[in-house]
Amino acid sequence: MQRFRENALIWSVIIILFGFSLWFFIQNRSNSEPTILPTPTFEPVVPTQTPVSQAAQDAHAATQALSPTKTAVPTATPTKSTENNASATAVPLDLNRYNVTGSIKYANAAHALGLPFSAVLDWSVRPEPKTNGFDFWQMVRLDENGIRETTWDEIEETITLNPGSVWLIGNEPDVVWQDNVTPKKYAQHYHNLYTFIKERDPSAQIAIGGISQSTPLRRAYLDIVLDTYMADYGEPMPVDIWNIHAFTLREEADSWGIGIPPGMDVTMGELYEIEDHTDINILRQNLIDFRMWMAERGYADHPLVITEYGVLMPVDYGFPSEVVTEFMLQSFDLFENLRGEYGYAADENRLIQSWFWFILYVDQYEYQAGNLYDHENGQLTPVGEVWAAYLNGRSK
Repeated sequence: MQRFRENALIWSVIIILFGFSLWFFIQNRSNSEPTILPTPTFEPVVPTQTPVSQAAQDAHAATQALSPTKTAVPTATPTKSTENNASATAVPLDLNRYNVTGSIKYANAAHALGLPFSAVLDWSVRPEPKTNGFDFWQMVRLDENGIRETTWDEIEETITLNPGSVWLIGNEPDVVWQDNVTPKKYAQHYHNLYTFIKERDPSAQIAIGGISQSTPLRRAYLDIVLDTYMADYGEPMPVDIWNIHAFTLREEADSWGIGIPPGMDVTMGELYEIEDHTDINILRQNLIDFRMWMAERGYADHPLVITEYGVLMPVDYGFPSEVVTEFMLQSFDLFENLRGEYGYAADENRLIQSWFWFILYVDQYEYQAGNLYDHENGQLTPVGEVWAAYLNGRSK
């Protein structure tokens, strides 16, 4: 009987302790925050923001007085001839101006659906690009130490199999999560690749790697590139095709956007806001400024291409397909008609010779607003439908 009482007492204590432990666990669980795994992204281009609402817009307006002042945009006013003073439909269609970025697989699929374009680039070197009815632009990716994602043997094979190709030397060397090359190193890598390719194929067309956007800070990066090339090799940097990207993104350390170029000792440049991303007037002025910069450095008689531009913001940040297509059509009109004294004489003084839309298809939510093709359903997106209708309508 005594042993029974002892056992009962022991079990009672165990039950009480178990009950207390269970109560403590439940309380602690209910009071703690749930664990949320971060969503990986390619780069911090897109700011963290809730979908645009009236309340968010009101809050944004209320805090504008506390926002940093933008770095002044160069005040050079375009001459009358550089203004966009004609409708794009008045210009005969030259499909060679219209190009896309993305995988060859998606390019072939979209092209078969009736999406017209002249060339594609997919940020790589391909000895045998299997394209169906359009061109392929080669690209050698870089880092601070030299070439990456390819080999010198593969480059040589590609030169042999594809004479006369366009070669882009790097991709956004000014962006730390892209090629991330200091300007002095970029000048050296460019020289090595330019020499290697031209010795094997004098007909190859070499394009400088596209900086992410034309701003004073990014143009200062290119100034160091050009000065380094002249100092190291005793001649101006030879460039067959000038190339830029045409985004409008914030330039600030430890912020959203594209940050500060490697090797540049500053903390901010143009402090663009989200709503500036599709501002056609900012885009126009930045392109005019870049052409003026080219002319001042002796490159006025060179073609200028845009190998990436589009909309990098999510749909629910205020960039639905209607906003994207409006910006896209505005850009077509701008690029075809923007002319001036700093333009390319061989192209009726146009400032821009051709352009590549970003992107055919990407499955990352943040960057889907500009998709022309939907890999999931095998059809053109609403943006792609507008692209196709616009160009196919003009070709009739």
